[in-house]
Amino acid sequence: MIRSMTAFARSEKIEEGFSIVIEIRSYNHRYLDIALRVPSGYLPLEDKIKGLVTDSVTRGRVEILVSIKEDIQDTLAFEINESKAAKYYDALVRLKEMLKFHGEIPLDLLVKQEDIIKPIWMNKDLSAAWTAVKRCLCEALNDLEGMRRQEGEALAKDFDKRLACIEKYIDHIEKDSLDLMQHYQTRLRERLSALTKGMVNLEPERIMQEAAFLAERSDITEEIVRAKSHLRQFRLFMDSEEPEGRKLNFLLQELNREFNTIGSKTESANAVHKVVEVKSELEKMREQVMNVE
Repeated sequence: MIRSMTAFARSEKIEEGFSIVIEIRSYNHRYLDIALRVPSGYLPLEDKIKGLVTDSVTRGRVEILVSIKEDIQDTLAFEINESKAAKYYDALVRLKEMLKFHGEIPLDLLVKQEDIIKPIWMNKDLSAAWTAVKRCLCEALNDLEGMRRQEGEALAKDFDKRLACIEKYIDHIEKDSLDLMQHYQTRLRERLSALTKGMVNLEPERIMQEAAFLAERSDITEEIVRAKSHLRQFRLFMDSEEPEGRKLNFLLQELNREFNTIGSKTESANAVHKVVEVKSELEKMREQVMNVE
C-alpha cells in the first residue's frame, strides 16, 4: 500500500482541564524530519510527542504545531527580563539624544519588545497535560495516516496506468528487434553493393558471420529481461505494507538505465521511438515517486 508524504491533519480536544489544538503538516523528504512547536511551559512533553510521531511516520518532513491552554487561570504569571529591558531603554535614550527628540519614551515601546515580558506557568500538571495531548495527537496522527493513504491510492492508480503502458512498449520493442540476422544481412549486402557498384561478390558465409557479429552486439534480450523483472518488483513493492519509496525510486533509476542501453543498441527506428516514450513515462513516475513514503 503506497502512502504519500503530503498530508494535513488537525485535532481539537477539551479535557483534563486543558484545551488542546494540534495541527500536523507533512511533506516529502528523504528522511524523517520532525519540526515541533510546543508552548514554552510544556517543553518536557517534546520527546513524548516525537516518540508518538516516530511510531506512526517513517519518512517525510513533519511539522507539528501544538497549542495548549490550561483552564486554571491563576497558574499564570509573568516574568520580566530586567537586564534586557534596561539595555533596550538605554538604547532608546541614546537614540532620542542622537535625534534631538524632546518627547517622552512611551512604555509600550518596551512592552512590545520581544521577550522583555513573557508569561510563565506555575505548578503545571504535566502528567495531566500529556494525557490530553496524547489523545489529541493520536487522533491527528490517525487522520494524517488516512490522508496519506488516500493520496497514496491516487498515486498507485497513476503508477498502474503508466506501468501497463511501459509493459506494452516493451512488447513492441521486443517484436521490433526480432530477425536481427536477416536485417543485418540485407543491410550489409546493400552497403557492399553500393560501395563496390556490384563488382565484388562476398561469400554468403562471410556476410552471415558479419551479420551475426552485429546482431550479437545489438542484442537487447538481457536488458528486456531485467526491465521486466524491475517492473514486477515495482508492483510487489507497491503492494507492500512497508514504506518502500526509496526502493521504488531505485527501480525507476535502474529501468531508465536499461532503456538507455536498449536505445543505444537497437537498430530499429520503431524501437527507438518506443524507448523515447518509455523514458517519458519513467520521468513522470520519478517525479511522483519522490512523494512516496
